[in-house]
Amino acid sequence: MNAIASTLEVSTLLAAFTRTSTSIISDCLERLPGARLKPFHRIEGTMAGIALTVKVPCGDNRAIHQALEILTPGQVLVVDGGGDVSRALMGDIMAAIAEKRGAAGVVVDGAIRDLATIGKGAFPMFARAGFHRGPYKNGPGEINVPVSIGGMLVSPGDIVVGDHDGIVAFPAAQAESLLQRCLATEQKEAEMLEQIAAGTYKGAYAAH
Repeated sequence: MNAIASTLEVSTLLAAFTRTSTSIISDCLERLPGARLKPFHRIEGTMAGIALTVKVPCGDNRAIHQALEILTPGQVLVVDGGGDVSRALMGDIMAAIAEKRGAAGVVVDGAIRDLATIGKGAFPMFARAGFHRGPYKNGPGEINVPVSIGGMLVSPGDIVVGDHDGIVAFPAAQAESLLQRCLATEQKEAEMLEQIAAGTYKGAYAAH
């Protein structure tokens, strides 16, 4: 029962984070490092899920194939490719496998390919770049270990959120309090926009 309740709580939190933005989350995390990756899919909302991390040698995707076999619904496949863009680590076939397994999305600190196909779909695919050249498949690699994505540390089980502005990740233990700060920030910004529309806004640094 407790496990079910915990799962429901996580699902509720993830759903809430799909209704916010990485910029709001970043501000509420004191603008700590995030990952400057680009979305290559057709964006229809904000991605939020639980990190399944993979660390691979530059240009090698053997461990990613292994990770796809254990990927579960609601997870985000987070690949530390060292920022290398000399070879694509994933393409449309692997993206289709991840989507079929119910993944919330894919984050690659490296290159991906088959951009025309990926760009037509709404399955979240974030990467550093696109490049046609395929990967090595020699290995080794590591799964479910802490990884660095563009300088942002992501640990297994962290919550990962992505939208037009990039990627941000944070420990699941912080999710509930962070969400409350995000909601408060959104309310404050909504009031500022109302003041701008009404011509009564005095600026963020106006004296009170």
